[in-house]
Amino acid sequence: MNDTLKVLESRRSCRNFKPDMVSKKDLDSIIKAGTYAATGMGKQSPIIIAVTDKETRDELSRENLKIGGWDQDFDPFYGAPVILIVLANKDIGTYVYDGSLVMGNLMNAAESLGVASIWIHRAKEEFESDFGKNLLKKLGIEGNYEGIGHCALGYAAEPAKEAAPRKEDYVYYI
Repeated sequence: MNDTLKVLESRRSCRNFKPDMVSKKDLDSIIKAGTYAATGMGKQSPIIIAVTDKETRDELSRENLKIGGWDQDFDPFYGAPVILIVLANKDIGTYVYDGSLVMGNLMNAAESLGVASIWIHRAKEEFESDFGKNLLKKLGIEGNYEGIGHCALGYAAEPAKEAAPRKEDYVYYI
């Protein structure tokens, strides 16, 4: 089996990260892979915001926590030191699909480099709020963007679990 197929079969969501920062070289490679995701008509509707600053990361975590309604001691990013926020331009009809493919590329590229990942939701709600709008304004990002997801990255604190068996009726041939 080739390396790409091995990565696709072995990647699992991580829910317990070490605090160690992802190397700049690996982070740049993961982000670059995200920018090569297929997009509708090649319009490249998504953008990626790379959050490595702990203070900003923790602010995002608190906002995500509020939206999710969890207890204050829960970290919805599971301790991941890096958060890649994927947003996409709502003026392009394929924006949700485009952003979702970026998320997939980010997670699979991370796995190929030994970096663990998980897709964290609630980015839509975050960037519809004053918190998200103010963050974009602070960064000088203008446009009609919707949050697609957060790709939390870091090194796993424990081994990944085995994949669940694939369901029997997953594929139909005609």
